[in-house]
Amino acid sequence: MKVAIIGSHGCGKTALAFSLCTELQKRGRRVELVVEMARHSPFPINEATSADGQLWILHRHIVAELEASTRADVVVCDRSVLDNYAYYCHKFGRQPYLDSLMNAWIGTYGLLVTVPIVDEWLINDGVRSIDRQFQRQIHDRIEDLVDEVAVGHTRILRLSYPFDVFSILSADSFRTAISGQTEFVF
Repeated sequence: MKVAIIGSHGCGKTALAFSLCTELQKRGRRVELVVEMARHSPFPINEATSADGQLWILHRHIVAELEASTRADVVVCDRSVLDNYAYYCHKFGRQPYLDSLMNAWIGTYGLLVTVPIVDEWLINDGVRSIDRQFQRQIHDRIEDLVDEVAVGHTRILRLSYPFDVFSILSADSFRTAISGQTEFVF
């Protein structure tokens, strides 16, 4: 099963993904984490992104998900193809061939966990943009894509602030998603 933690940059996805991995491992699960690809991109990111850069990130993310799924029964993704696509759409608009990819891939997630913007968490880490307007635009684009692409094709858990890993572990949508797996102890 794959669980993707999604949302705009600077909202706590990475910390939440690491915490979820730790808690699942404590419960005896074989877990792999797929990290955010943008930090490894040889292309510009954020507002200066290029189409090639966003395609590199999107496709590298898919490859990482495929590889991780061979090593674990639960794959936790720091982002999904959908929020990676949101950055592409923000600058270049939607593309029919990428919409088809999104529609085909979204069903591979057992659960999408959307994370809200928390204003005080947008910090200058030297990689991601600290422009709040850009962060909000990406957040809105992700929400639109979730509504248009994911609803009805995978489970969605929309977190609100304050949130932590137990907000995910205790959610009915998580319990339902993981119920197809082997015994899971809470």
